[in-house]
Amino acid sequence: MLQLTNLTLRRGAKELLHGANLSVHAGQKVGIVGANGTGKSSLFALIRGELETDTGSVTTPRDWQAAWMAQEVPALDQRAIEYVLDGDTELRRLEAELEEAEAAGDGSRLGELHGRLNAIDGYTARARAARLLNGLGFGPGEEERPVAAFSGGWRIRLNLARTLMARADLLLLDEPTNHLDLDAVLRLQDWLAAYPGTILLISHDRDFLDAVAGHIVHFRGGDLRLYKGGYSDFETQYAEEQAQRQAAYEKQQKEIARIQRFVDRFRAQASKARQAQSRLKALERMEQVAPAHGEDPFQFSFLEPTRLPQPLLGLKGVAAGYGKEPILRGVNLELYPGDRLGLLGPNGAGKSTLIRLLSGELEPESGSRNPNQGLAVGYFAQHQVDHLDPTASPMKHLKRLDPAAKPQQLRDFLGGFGFSGDLALSAVEPLSGGEKARLALALLVYRRPNLLLLDEPTNHLDLEMRRALTLALQEYTGAVVAVSHDRHLLRSVTDRLWLVDGGGVNAFDGDLEDYQRWLLARERPPQQGPQPAAEQQPASWEEPRQRRREAAERRQQLQPLKKEIQRLEKELDRLSRRKAGLDQTLADPGLYAEDQKERLASLVEEQGQVKKALEDTEAAWLAASEEWEEAAG
Repeated sequence: MLQLTNLTLRRGAKELLHGANLSVHAGQKVGIVGANGTGKSSLFALIRGELETDTGSVTTPRDWQAAWMAQEVPALDQRAIEYVLDGDTELRRLEAELEEAEAAGDGSRLGELHGRLNAIDGYTARARAARLLNGLGFGPGEEERPVAAFSGGWRIRLNLARTLMARADLLLLDEPTNHLDLDAVLRLQDWLAAYPGTILLISHDRDFLDAVAGHIVHFRGGDLRLYKGGYSDFETQYAEEQAQRQAAYEKQQKEIARIQRFVDRFRAQASKARQAQSRLKALERMEQVAPAHGEDPFQFSFLEPTRLPQPLLGLKGVAAGYGKEPILRGVNLELYPGDRLGLLGPNGAGKSTLIRLLSGELEPESGSRNPNQGLAVGYFAQHQVDHLDPTASPMKHLKRLDPAAKPQQLRDFLGGFGFSGDLALSAVEPLSGGEKARLALALLVYRRPNLLLLDEPTNHLDLEMRRALTLALQEYTGAVVAVSHDRHLLRSVTDRLWLVDGGGVNAFDGDLEDYQRWLLARERPPQQGPQPAAEQQPASWEEPRQRRREAAERRQQLQPLKKEIQRLEKELDRLSRRKAGLDQTLADPGLYAEDQKERLASLVEEQGQVKKALEDTEAAWLAASEEWEEAAG
């Protein structure tokens, strides 16, 4: 297992972790959450060996292979599929050795290598890589294009595919859903849910974490806290902890006030001075309970639009695209204040094209776009972030929009988006992707739009900012049209879903779960003539329902084994904590003094017993986990 013991980590003068402990067992899928700057990415760098601890240790099994996404991809001439296949280093090694054996005419070695290639499923590697690329949104034939031909966002997808091809025991994934559309996110979450190895996953997508993670690690106050369940379970547990902590704080404050009243009243009286002094010392020794702090660093609302004309915008019989063949045809749509539309559709179907058409950036090839005279569009997409002036500060950006505004008014407004103090006056260039996205959003909000067009607005935004955006959109009085892979945002903000597919734009009769089933049905290969009764494909969406019923029955049968695994996991955690405590105690030089011999012998004996129990429990956990995997299929 991956073990962090008494870990302290600093970056510069900032202490990110202090005395943190964490155990991640083989096969566990763990989501990593916490505010920006708390050290999530630094933890990954530590595990990769790129950083060193200040104190404490990070240990992994010797035979574990780790894989992670590179943050940048150079403009290579290499074909995309070859770049992705490079992720499987054992495959590439075997291919190179096969070439050498063929050149040497070594038949015995060739047979041995082909056997190993078959064992790692190497003959299907190219097909698997092509399926991965297709699932991440790459069109037919695009896998043959050079890496350099793709934009930055698509190269990130190539990096993700390359990482997923790796034959790894441990996957480190840092924001893997950035730059993915909803279809690709759904495919990725299914792939990761079926992945047999260990996953550490940094993500700000709560639905994605719920679907993939079985545990959540929360960075808070220099410590790491492990919670069982997905993000929703973590939220519930954390809220309960905060409520209990606040109740304990309030109770202690009442006790402190009672003691202080006694001290203030009687410390000057000779007969009561001793009791007053005693209570004062008790007050000084009392371990203070800190109040619970809400984690809402961002608070803003959309300014009321100057006008709300009816309708805001209409499209009538519109065709639009970028070449001879239009992507959209015959689009009819009217938008009114208060409309909340979420756009669904396969990659390349035209969702972003429709957004650009509504914004006025793209002119119709036929038909008409009919804006009301009072229309004020707020368009948020990645290219708005790219158009920020890197040399100007957030204050200067805002001042350009409103030269007459008072500096304090602008500072207060920017503070709601996390730009306070020196950050509001610093140049944009060194800001992170999330900070730049927040600034672009702040500039959009300040313009008072009455029609918001949001194309993947949550890319680079952390969970706290996503929550603030969701709350602000719920109170917004204008119209919203959103394309997003963030299902929580779509559920919370939109009340109608429209499907962009086959050149058309039509109302979708269903919810996001229905859309996922629609995708599965759409991808199912068509039947080729009549089939034998035993092989007949179920009609419509009956197949997924049958699979769910069978899966539920399997889960019921495996419940006792699952409980045993959970019991063993708890015992492993307990023993690991006890071993870490013993190791720390035995590291004390004072324990080796002459008068401590008896205690030292006792502690060494207990350390040996705990170590043996830990090994036995881990072996039992591995056996039970393997039995679970075999039975679960």
